[in-house]
Amino acid sequence: MYKISEAAKRANLPVKTVRYYGDIGLVIPAGRSKSDYRIYMDADVAKLSFVGRARRYNFSISQCRDLLDLYEDEQRPSAVVKKITLEKIAEIDCKLRELQELRDDLQHLAGNCCGDARPDCPIIDKLATGHD
Repeated sequence: MYKISEAAKRANLPVKTVRYYGDIGLVIPAGRSKSDYRIYMDADVAKLSFVGRARRYNFSISQCRDLLDLYEDEQRPSAVVKKITLEKIAEIDCKLRELQELRDDLQHLAGNCCGDARPDCPIIDKLATGHD
């Protein structure tokens, strides 16, 4: 049995995050001590670690909830897990394209800016008006 601070440490998460996961019903502590401390068991710490790793892969709370359900289901079809993962990859690919477009736009603006002592600046103009 672990108090929240020890469970958080073992799961490599901030205490605030562990508390939040309990508050939203994602990983609920096993119970409370006589002193009203949240008590976590090894299985709870394993779930916290699982969710922490899933969040580092940028899975949403909702996706983590689905993955946690699958983690707890020993009869789970791996096809469902793969589908969720492929959807996450598609989201990441979309975000990468958006970030590349932003980078290209900024690179273009920086390339058109003299970067000298004069006040005219295409970067400021673009931010102010939306036009190059």
